[in-house]
Amino acid sequence: MEGLDRMLNGGLIPGRSYLVKGAPGTGKTTLAMHFAMAGVSNGENVLFVTLEEPLDNLRADMLKLGFNVDDPRLEIIDATPASDNYVLLEDYFESFAKSLERLTDTIKQRMAIKRYSRIVVDPITILKLASGNEMDYRKSFLSFVKSMMKMKVTVLLTSELQRTDVEEYIVGGIIELRNFEIDGFMVRGIKITKFRGSDFDKALRPYEISDRGIVVYTDKVVNPAKSLPL
Repeated sequence: MEGLDRMLNGGLIPGRSYLVKGAPGTGKTTLAMHFAMAGVSNGENVLFVTLEEPLDNLRADMLKLGFNVDDPRLEIIDATPASDNYVLLEDYFESFAKSLERLTDTIKQRMAIKRYSRIVVDPITILKLASGNEMDYRKSFLSFVKSMMKMKVTVLLTSELQRTDVEEYIVGGIIELRNFEIDGFMVRGIKITKFRGSDFDKALRPYEISDRGIVVYTDKVVNPAKSLPL
């Protein structure tokens, strides 16, 4: 995503974990797929774990936006509750969608077989809501991020929750997708609220979801004072 890369002063720093926040329909999955397919275009192997959107739906939606989700360098794991893969091969998965620890172990096992440089978890919300208590989730999330850093993997996590205190403290960067109403029209805005290790564009920039995916307009700003949050 050219516009977002400009906002990030060149793009995400490899080997770190990032969080994309936004309400339903703001384009979190689309942004995550941009990230995944950019890796594929660079010749990287990418793992995309979908915990909410069934694989058939995800494939159909992304193909409409021009993403070649059938590229062999992109592996998509459908871990949604309705999928056959919710309880996968016993040696690897065993219903890992209910446990962040199992997800971490699964990725480690997969990495021993195939090297992935980028991993997407869409959305992390499912794992957080399924966690028994906040302290256990905090420990598990910290362990997950540390494990990914050790393996030098760039991770993109999405979340629909407004309050993501634990994640925000630990990840290296946060990108927020927002909807506003201006003069009766819906306007989308993207803002970087945290990005360790580099300067970044701190403005709230408008974006659109087009037939080419997400397009960010870095020459324009959204003025929240003249809008109503949706």
